Amino acid sequence: MRLIGLTGGIATGKSTVAGILAELGASIVDADALAHEVTASGRAAVADIARDLGAEFVLADGALNRPLLAERVFADPELRERLNAIVHPRVHRLIELRVAALASQGRRVVVIDVPLLFEARQRYDVDAVWLVYAPERVQIERLMARNGLSCEQAQLRVRAQLPIEEKRRMADVVIDNTQDLDVLRQQVQLLYRAACA
Repeated sequence: MRLIGLTGGIATGKSTVAGILAELGASIVDADALAHEVTASGRAAVADIARDLGAEFVLADGALNRPLLAERVFADPELRERLNAIVHPRVHRLIELRVAALASQGRRVVVIDVPLLFEARQRYDVDAVWLVYAPERVQIERLMARNGLSCEQAQLRVRAQLPIEEKRRMADVVIDNTQDLDVLRQQVQLLYRAACA
């Protein structure tokens, strides 16, 4: 089995690339989806967030107040670290379990889609890291358009991650997502064929 770590910066198009890879036959393990799973109503992580970060982050029905939490953690690096300490180990364990299950099924290519892969790379034993790249100004523009954020809010979210240019230097493969979807799809198809070879 070939294990690929797929990452990028916020609003670089990583989810689009993951979707293309899934269409091509890759098995995708999505860390964001798993993070939502571990922070669903009634899960232990939600109780830990309420206890360690503050009860205001949990709604009356027991669901996480995601908009408030996002607003605060992108403005407060220390709070973000505390949240990551609660959520990331749980997500990492689920990723390990999903990858092991896919390996036992004989899957040829498994992609773990992890936004903060470089920040936690020591935890993941991947064969290669593929980075979906768009320059910071494009990330900010896309984030403003996609999420209705102000320029300042978008900058806070983009700059809460490692700079995209630093990630670009560390990646094994760079997928340039500055052109149209057809060009992106062609790049991904070529890379996938090579990974399957």
